Amino acid sequence: MQEESSTLPVVLAIGGHDPCGGAGIQADIEAIAANGAHAATIVTCLTVQDSCNVLALHPVAAETISAQAVAIFQDAHISAIKIGLLGSPGATEAVIRILRSHPKIPVILDPVLAAGGGNRLAGEQILRLMCEELLPLCDLITPNTHEARHLSNKSESATMEECARHLLAFGAGSVLITGTHDALTNPEITHRLFIPDESAVTSTCQRLPGEYHGSGCTLASAIAAHLAHQEPLQTAIEQALDYSWKSLRHGFRIGRCQSLPDRLFRLTRQPSMPNE
Repeated sequence: MQEESSTLPVVLAIGGHDPCGGAGIQADIEAIAANGAHAATIVTCLTVQDSCNVLALHPVAAETISAQAVAIFQDAHISAIKIGLLGSPGATEAVIRILRSHPKIPVILDPVLAAGGGNRLAGEQILRLMCEELLPLCDLITPNTHEARHLSNKSESATMEECARHLLAFGAGSVLITGTHDALTNPEITHRLFIPDESAVTSTCQRLPGEYHGSGCTLASAIAAHLAHQEPLQTAIEQALDYSWKSLRHGFRIGRCQSLPDRLFRLTRQPSMPNE
């Protein structure tokens, strides 16, 4: 006897696999589940990486990415799409075709351009495809300050307002620039949301000590989960920022370098702990 379909909304997470579990598809699955949705996934590339850096990247064939999408969309109703590491121009083009085939689904792009250790993960061809063809298909992009400058081709002296307006001009629906890469001496982190024809909306949080692997994946996936529940964009962002900060506060280390967010802290931590 077939069970009734679940009312849990489905978020399609598209990105790379991180074997240490800090970022990528595993991060997406955990964050989406923790925020009340189910993660369907398309893997764009396999990586060799640890908590320090990405050592190698092995793209999945574009045909396989497209086939994964066909199978998922024929079988499930997708309520939001989150995109992370693309890995190759072919994968980028395949994802663009997927989005064009499903234009009414909210899309969140976390533009992964470099690893935490500094190694580049997106060449010039991927950047061009992102700016010219992918951004116009996205309802929200979530770059950090370095990524915002790189995508908009702005210098270090450019303001985040200038970077964001440039990205909006490419066609992105809205831009959330995270402040985790701002001056580390600042005790607070400022996040800035830019929407066309509106003033920027800022939010701040306490800067936590140390470095974290997978914070961008966590935030973008959490936003996607809240959008899948049909929450307004700013509400979804506020909820996801709060959740992401708590995941980082409970972060832990499995290796030599960056800490990993505890995205399942609501399950792994005692209910009596404060601010949960």
